[in-house]
Amino acid sequence: MNRRNHLLLSAVAAAAVFSSFAAWAQDTGQPIRLIVPYAPGGPIDVTARALAERVRDSLGTVIIDNKGGAGGNIGADAIAKAAPDGLTIGIAATATHAVNPWLYARMPYDAGKDFAGITQMVRVPNVLVMNAAKAEQLKIHSVADLIAYAKANPAKLNYGSGGNGSAGHLAGEMFKQRAGIFALHIPYRGANPAQLALLAGEVDFNIDNLAAAAPNIRAGKLKALAVTSLDASASLPGVPPLSATFKGFSIDTWWGLVAPAATPKPVIDKLNKAFVAALNAPETKTRFGALMAEPVATTPQQFDSFMAAERAKYQQVVKASGAKVD
Repeated sequence: MNRRNHLLLSAVAAAAVFSSFAAWAQDTGQPIRLIVPYAPGGPIDVTARALAERVRDSLGTVIIDNKGGAGGNIGADAIAKAAPDGLTIGIAATATHAVNPWLYARMPYDAGKDFAGITQMVRVPNVLVMNAAKAEQLKIHSVADLIAYAKANPAKLNYGSGGNGSAGHLAGEMFKQRAGIFALHIPYRGANPAQLALLAGEVDFNIDNLAAAAPNIRAGKLKALAVTSLDASASLPGVPPLSATFKGFSIDTWWGLVAPAATPKPVIDKLNKAFVAALNAPETKTRFGALMAEPVATTPQQFDSFMAAERAKYQQVVKASGAKVD
């Protein structure tokens, strides 16, 4: 077979796959399964369900399948091992595709090889917060004040997180390294207990997800000192980013859509087109904004590159933290 005929046959095959995908998605009613590797009700689940509603006209029915457990690894593994036909896709998140590969001694999937990116979905800043009454008592009104207090009072500060290897733990360790301070890490069984401990004055500061911390910031119970995104957040006007103190500091929570690695490119492109349109819809921005989440629409290649860069970043952060899950 000469090269021209080979290319022609390849193009015909690709077109057939694309046509077949469009047919079952729009005409036959065969649903797409979207695996969320976390329990129902959280921000990742809520945003996935919102997008599933918005792509109904272009892709047909999208059914959410929650498969939580093992820090998201169970659900992510189910995505990786699904048939690469576009009928099963899922969520890739900071934990499942950037942190867990370095945190867990054994992984059931390869985060770098077993998935094909569709599009990033969301970026949510984390925020450095203190108990407002404690901050007032210690006269800490800024990041500079917190660092100065820590250096003047060695070994007196502590901070809480949702557990060893959690986003709050790793962000806290990254902050300590850059600031050159010590603060004892106190892990809790989840982000909510960690925030309750902060509100009760059991710990001095946390680095929490902005969506979770925002209600208590607005109520005046928590004082926001900085966001951990590279730039300031429109959701917290007047609160600077940590990058203003430490150049390049950036440690956000993010998630996006992926398919099994061998899913044909025409299918990936079809999915990307539908979900990007949904992410760019004004209604989506409004709905996500209520969760302090910023929609982020990308090409598949951009999302793959972004996840690779995040894995490289967290390899260093996890190693420095000493966190490990056997």
